[in-house]
Order: sequence, then C-alpha cells, then structure tokens
Amino acid sequence: MVIVEFSIVPLGTGSTSLSEYVTEACRIVKESGFHFMITPMGTIMETGTLSEAFRVIQEAHEAVLKKGASRVSTTIKVDDRRDVVRSMEDKMRKIKL
Repeated sequence: MVIVEFSIVPLGTGSTSLSEYVTEACRIVKESGFHFMITPMGTIMETGTLSEAFRVIQEAHEAVLKKGASRVSTTIKVDDRRDVVRSMEDKMRKIKL
C-alpha cells in the first residue's frame, strides 16, 4: 500500500483564486477510483503501487496546465510501506492525543 500526499499549485493564472484549477486536479483524483482525502493544503491518496500514484499525480498536474496555468508547482510526499498494509484511517487511529 502506498500513501501519497501531494499539492498541485497553479502559477501564472493572473488570479489569486485558484479553486477552478484545484477542482480540475481533484476531478482527476476522483476519477482514478483510488481512496483519497482532500485537505485544505493538499490531497492524500492510497494506491497499490508507487507507479499508480505517480500516474494519477502526473495526470492531475497536466490537467491544471491544460486548464490554463502557465506554470505548475507540484510537491509530493510518499509513504511506501511494504511490511504491513496500512490505510490513511489506520495511521490516524495510531495517534494518541
């Protein structure tokens, strides 16, 4: 199980509001069929393999460019644990506050 957290930031749009670009990226993630969670600062997604995760992120990155952004900055964090299957929710349950 691979859990990735990523943020796609459109630049050069001429606007301070980026919601239409972010919505387009999120549409790609939703259509991928993978389990995901949108947060105020990025998206967290579970996939079976790293290549699946990178494929979806690349498609979302490209969709923002096609939407009209002249530049896109994408940041990716990867948790590729292979000894135990973990989900996003399982990881959160481990936190004791």
